[in-house]
This record gives sequence, C-alpha cells and structure tokens, in this order.
Amino acid sequence: MPIFRRSRAAPDDRLVVAGLGNPGERYAGTRHNTGAMVIQELLQRTNSKLKSHKSGCLIAEVVVAQHKVTLARTTSFMNESGRPLGQLMRFYKVEPSHLIVVHDEIDIPFGEVRIKLDGGTAGHNGLKSIVNHLGTKDFVRVRLGVGRPRGRQDAVSHVLDGFSAAERKELPFPISVGADAVERIIEAGLERAMNEVNTRADQ
Repeated sequence: MPIFRRSRAAPDDRLVVAGLGNPGERYAGTRHNTGAMVIQELLQRTNSKLKSHKSGCLIAEVVVAQHKVTLARTTSFMNESGRPLGQLMRFYKVEPSHLIVVHDEIDIPFGEVRIKLDGGTAGHNGLKSIVNHLGTKDFVRVRLGVGRPRGRQDAVSHVLDGFSAAERKELPFPISVGADAVERIIEAGLERAMNEVNTRADQ
C-alpha cells in the first residue's frame, strides 16, 4: 500500500479515483452526485474527457503529480456502484488500497470536506456496494458534506434532492476543495493530506 506507507506513491503505481452518483439528468444536480461533480472538476483540471469502458464505468486516464490516475464514474445507479467499479479494478489489476472514492456524506455539514481511510459505510448504499464487491473496506474516501435533512424529510429524499439556492451559490467551493483533496493525496500521501484537509475542516 505505497500511497499509505510512504509520503508518495511509486511513479508506476496506478490509482483509481471514483466519484459516486446516479446517472441521468434527473440526478445530475443532486446531493448524491457530489462525488461525480468532483470527477468533473478533475476532468477540467486535466483537460480530459470521459470515455466508455467495458467495465461499465466512464473513465479518463490522466497524470497527476507524475502518477498514472484513472478517473472514473459508474453508469449504474448508486446502490450498484460496486459491480462496475470492481470490474474496472480487476481490469487494471489495481488493489483496493489504490482506490480513492469520492462521495456525499450526510454526517458532515454542507461545505466541509474530510478524508478517511476504511471504516464503516454509515448507511451509504454506494459504499456498501463497493465494500461488498471488493470484499474490503481498505480504500480511501474523500467525503463531501451535504448535511442532514431538516424537519421530517428522510435521508433518502434529502440526498436525491437538489441543493438549496444558498447552497448552490457556495457549491463550487467544496467541489473545488474535494478535487484539491484528491490531488493532495496523490501528491503528498494520505497521512499528510488527511492532516491538512481534516484540520482545515475542524477550524
């Protein structure tokens, strides 16, 4: 697990960065698609475009800080994310320890971004599917806060809804920070990135 054990991964080690979300215009601007939004930001930064892959993912092969990186998002619905992502990992012969999953997190306030290694899924169906298909929790998560629902709205309706008008104005900032967090993991290693990003969120 070079990205975890050392400050930098070996240059030949491929990393997969997967942004979770649901397909189609209906879900494009919803809270559940913040992971996919970060992938879009990374595509813009690397001047890349997604293309279809036989795994069932849309991918772009890019270079970040001299590391080979595959940016990916699945074409399946959120609760089936694990199957195509698992197929992509097997295609590239990438271990779960070289996977970074970017996703929404209701237990984190809107606008905050945190990095985490392994742990539970906290009811997130996309993460559950990935854990089930990979057979391990040993992958990095970049978690974008979307906050808990207010009033009587349930969590599912909350994440499948669009952002409020006020949130939409602020949304580019956490999306940018999420992309920064991914780049920092690749550039400086997990431990240093966690210290920087998570400490900033706590301030």
